[in-house]
Amino acid sequence: MSVHEAVAGFALVAALLTLVPGLDTALVLRTSLTSRRTSALSTAAGIQVGCLAWGAAAALGATAVLAASQTLYRVLTLAGAAYLVWMGARLLVAGFRTTAADDDAHAGPRPAAGVSAGRGFTTGLVTNLLNPKVGVFYLATIPQSSAAGVPPLVMGLLLAGVHCVIGTVWLTALVLGSSALGARLASTAFARWVDRVTGGVLVLFGVRVALSARAL
Repeated sequence: MSVHEAVAGFALVAALLTLVPGLDTALVLRTSLTSRRTSALSTAAGIQVGCLAWGAAAALGATAVLAASQTLYRVLTLAGAAYLVWMGARLLVAGFRTTAADDDAHAGPRPAAGVSAGRGFTTGLVTNLLNPKVGVFYLATIPQSSAAGVPPLVMGLLLAGVHCVIGTVWLTALVLGSSALGARLASTAFARWVDRVTGGVLVLFGVRVALSARAL
């Protein structure tokens, strides 16, 4: 298989996976709607750096060890589930911190501070690294997309880079569109509703991940 054929085949699968709404989309949308645009873009950047790390790990065979060790996979899965539940619970607490009357009283423009760019990057990175399903995806695709004469690490980073480009384009489009929407709905009450919805989604996702680990 040539490099061009390998990249084209992988890019198609990666693009389809990227367009399916999931945790990455929820995190970036929430940050975009409640914080500055730079913070949302930083969250997306953290996610892409995590993808690069998983791609390198897959190329070096680390994800094969993860897939072969049920205990290691379960530990990482439970750690990721705990992180998601913790993060979702924090958003729920923030979203329900005030009463409906307080929401009405503070329905004016929300503060522009929100999540900092650094915190957004860290959240995106940690969430991605604690999601073993990303590693399994790379394990299932990168070895099968090897090209003759190309070192495995180079090929792994190349394919992960392709995935990052696709993800960056998609998440940037989400940020630009949702930040424009957020500017029109810029109020403290709206920001709290975003926290409530996103927090609930993260908690449910974390519980689902934990249950999948118990089934192993």
